[in-house]
Amino acid sequence: MRHETRLRVHYPMEAGALVLRSETDWDADIEPVAEDRTAGWFDFDLAFDSEFLYFKPVMIDATGLHWAKGDNDLALPGTGSRAELWPYFLEDSTCSVCNVHEVGMNRTHDVRVFYPPGYAENPLASYPVMYMQDGQNLFFPNEAFGGQHWKVEETLGVLSSMNLIRKSIVVGIYPRDRMHDYTKPGYETYGDWLVGELKPWVEARYRTLPGPENSAVMGSSLGGVVSFYLGWQYPEQFGRVGAMSSTFGYRDDLIARVASEPRRPLKLYLDTGWPRDNYEVNRSLRQLLLRRGYVEGVDLLYLAFPDAAHNERSWAMRAHVPFQFFFGGTQSAQALALGSGGTGKADLS
Repeated sequence: MRHETRLRVHYPMEAGALVLRSETDWDADIEPVAEDRTAGWFDFDLAFDSEFLYFKPVMIDATGLHWAKGDNDLALPGTGSRAELWPYFLEDSTCSVCNVHEVGMNRTHDVRVFYPPGYAENPLASYPVMYMQDGQNLFFPNEAFGGQHWKVEETLGVLSSMNLIRKSIVVGIYPRDRMHDYTKPGYETYGDWLVGELKPWVEARYRTLPGPENSAVMGSSLGGVVSFYLGWQYPEQFGRVGAMSSTFGYRDDLIARVASEPRRPLKLYLDTGWPRDNYEVNRSLRQLLLRRGYVEGVDLLYLAFPDAAHNERSWAMRAHVPFQFFFGGTQSAQALALGSGGTGKADLS
């Protein structure tokens, strides 16, 4: 069966040529069928007869031929609409997370902000944002509890190489007093700061995609509790919530709120290890959410991991799952899914 799609590549360039090359013939240029250099887009018709196809944008200018950095993009059978890509062509050794920012006025927190390689080169790209609790545990082993960090930057790099998710910005937030910030009533003040100061600060300085569907919060243990609180309290701000091994019911009223308040338009990820990893209370919350109308695999995903402990190592090993749940699927800018069933259409997958 022959698959066909229209692919739009976004890249700012005034001179030279932008083409595609594919594994059908890595030496043959696929020319754009339409372009608007002022707006910075190039449209290509991509067709193949196999069940998948690897391809790559290539820039040709006065200095020669430049392949897009990173792994090849992947075309797969699927359904949807036009696919879009935002490539970059120069080496990027930027360490975005090496910088610590103190954010706030009356209340301050340290944060680290990860943004993807090529961020500066291709200013046409904007990104969803994941706000993560316990920022000290995310990027560097020398900061992390027990020397075990979540390897967030490395995990996102692998997911991008696998063409599984849309590239994302991650904001790692350092608590001032973890027990206070992540439980009731302290998380109310923390939430006010995050929504009133941190989120506007991020959106003013970085190219972020608008809307709650492009803003997620995530954490583990008490960090999962406060993340769930933030989504439930501010659904107009955060449409995606990741709560890993969360200690619900310790110092919060979230289960009672879920039972009694209107259902929020959220996409929720819950998980636990087993045994002794808050398994029972999270199973109960999952059942309550199902009764409230959430649909497993659509706007709710709960997973249990046998023998997974309540520690950074276990959370690091499965952090890729919520990233895929939140920023994969039909809006991913990394994988191209081509129409099946004779539709001849394509989308990102």
